[in-house]
Amino acid sequence: MAPTPPRNTYPIAAILLLSLGETALAQATSSSSSVELPQIEVQAPATRTPPPTGVVGQPPAPYAGGQVGTGTRLGILGNRTFLTTPFNVTGYTAKLIADQQARTIADVVQNDPSVRNDVSPFSERDAFFIRGFSVVALDTAFDSLFYIANPRRSFTEGIERVEILKGPSALISGGLGRIGGTINLVPKRATDEPLTRVTTSFASRGNFGTHIDMGRRFGPANEWGVRLNTSYRGGATSLDHNSLEVGNVALGLDYRGERFRASLDLIHSKQNVRAPTSLFNAVAPNIAIPRAPSNHLNTSSMFEYINSRHSMAAGRVEYDLLPQVTVYAAGGISRYYEDFLQSSYRITSPTGQATNTLAIQPQEIQGLTGEVGLRAQFDTGFVGHQLNISLTQATNTAFRGGFNPIALPSWVTNIYNPVYLPRGVFPSMALPNSAGLALFQQLTARSVAIADTLSFGGDRVQLTLGGRYQSIDSRAYNTRPGPTLGAQTYSYQEGKFTPAVALVVRPFERLSIYGNYVEALTEGPAAPATAANANTIFAPTVNKQMEVGAKYDFGAVAIAASLFEIRQPNAFTDPATNLFSVSGLQRNRGAELTVFGELTPGVRLLGGITFIDARLANTVGGRFNGNTAPGVPAVAVNLYGEYDMPSWLAPGLTLTGRVIYTGKQFYDQANTQSIPAWTRFDAGLRYVFQRPAGKDVTIRVAVENVFNNSYWATASRGFLSAGAPRTFLVSTTFDF
Repeated sequence: MAPTPPRNTYPIAAILLLSLGETALAQATSSSSSVELPQIEVQAPATRTPPPTGVVGQPPAPYAGGQVGTGTRLGILGNRTFLTTPFNVTGYTAKLIADQQARTIADVVQNDPSVRNDVSPFSERDAFFIRGFSVVALDTAFDSLFYIANPRRSFTEGIERVEILKGPSALISGGLGRIGGTINLVPKRATDEPLTRVTTSFASRGNFGTHIDMGRRFGPANEWGVRLNTSYRGGATSLDHNSLEVGNVALGLDYRGERFRASLDLIHSKQNVRAPTSLFNAVAPNIAIPRAPSNHLNTSSMFEYINSRHSMAAGRVEYDLLPQVTVYAAGGISRYYEDFLQSSYRITSPTGQATNTLAIQPQEIQGLTGEVGLRAQFDTGFVGHQLNISLTQATNTAFRGGFNPIALPSWVTNIYNPVYLPRGVFPSMALPNSAGLALFQQLTARSVAIADTLSFGGDRVQLTLGGRYQSIDSRAYNTRPGPTLGAQTYSYQEGKFTPAVALVVRPFERLSIYGNYVEALTEGPAAPATAANANTIFAPTVNKQMEVGAKYDFGAVAIAASLFEIRQPNAFTDPATNLFSVSGLQRNRGAELTVFGELTPGVRLLGGITFIDARLANTVGGRFNGNTAPGVPAVAVNLYGEYDMPSWLAPGLTLTGRVIYTGKQFYDQANTQSIPAWTRFDAGLRYVFQRPAGKDVTIRVAVENVFNNSYWATASRGFLSAGAPRTFLVSTTFDF
């Protein structure tokens, strides 16, 4: 991995040039003039770089090509380089986000073959499948803190890195679930160079936007930093009747002292969606899934809407007790409000006939999280240590209902020829909203984790031993008006220890071979009311991963390959005994091959291929044992490339292209219903030139789904989602 250049390289070079210039001028004038030039002293502000045990500040430097980082942030383990990380993890940079005109995190993950979006971009949310397991937006971390990021959709303005860790993350970040992987958002920080950047954008059919990005540092040593990102976009999308309005403000403050560092992030966003598509589009059993409808068709009526707003504050402080011993504390709080009137359909015939049903569920979601810890590096004889200790607590609280049930209409429609309800057919102004809701559910996870990375032979062998003990407190309450309003309907308290072992061996400087065994915790289920053991609470389930892999850094290009197996226990009701139990199992085995970097000067490549064999075991009555798990394609390919045109032909012009392939997916456990494989091609160009003032102007043009294919994009979690139509993206960025 190429070493990170010192952050004060430019000031030092400036001092040398000025000194040489002063010497030459003195020599030229000494023989003809008696004027003595005064000595000139140039002193640049000192740039303070945090020790290896600190994380506040800029993330690890970009790799060759600038599209991914040379390292990532691994929760309690701190910053780790690509070759010393015993997991498959990638950090996508702000440069890549801008060059691909990514609007949400769902746009960014399209660079990773092990991640699949399982929700339409014309809905209000993002959700993902990582290594064949569901990871919802609620499980996205912000600066390694959970339950404070937007629980529906995170926008890219204000984000410096989008980091994706494949596999369970209980050791490094705690929390529940997140079996397939974790997405962490690293906020932008002010750089030493002043920044003022304005980007205007357009997305077909008429969604216009503006994004302002400003950064400044202040103080004798540039110790104070301010980074402000504000954006707005609104208008029609490429889906019929659908329109999207998004406003986002992200303020990042930081301080970097000699031994003390701190950061504060404040984010507020609003999203209004008209005629949104629904996540909950389903298919009746025992019928063939009809072909996908024309990709621009929308089954939602014009009066349907989803309006939401999200506010968040997060802070982090760290202090170096010794040069390589750092104590830290971090915390955050968030609130999310959502109001909607939305329909979803259930396909009842292979001809596309369906039943459309309106639903309303205003809600409020609150997040509160905190962490304290210590990172230390030291030696005991010939053994090096990277010791990490962390205590965390995270609470997620949901408020729903609080109003009498409202009779909402259902009607017969067809996905190829939708039937729309006229405006005014339903008094939407009289609907309840997200103010004054009743407490619905609260989940609190407390944990303590410890990990020690033992280094041998000059860091050529690194063994990480650790684990996390987590205590879960989950409660649910009745939200229907009446004498039982607010009554507790569910209560659960339990704790479990999940160990982790990881090994990295570097036989050569550029080659890394690794393996890991990691466990993750999932909240124990409750037996449904229809079961013979109704309301029985089960202990947390432990999910297990085994992984081996190799990474090689060629200097400007890096490749990574991994083999993994993840086992997730499932619960079901036995039809013979009517007893509910945690007796099922899903086993995913896979192989991943990824590449990133600059193949030759001006040619960049990013992406790879993933193979997954996802199987069901111990299913209800054993009927589906050995079947393929629904929603998991056997093969997935994501490959993005850039080519800089020769300077003698078209200076400043870059051609871009991407191919996304997703294999066949089964919809049901019986494997009788499925959607076919699909392929999407994207193309674009980027042109950079300078204004007379010497500031860059960047024009980006992209076409997603060039051939306008119509397809079912995903069949995960028992729902269908159609792919987006051909979409044109245009943006212009001005640096001032």
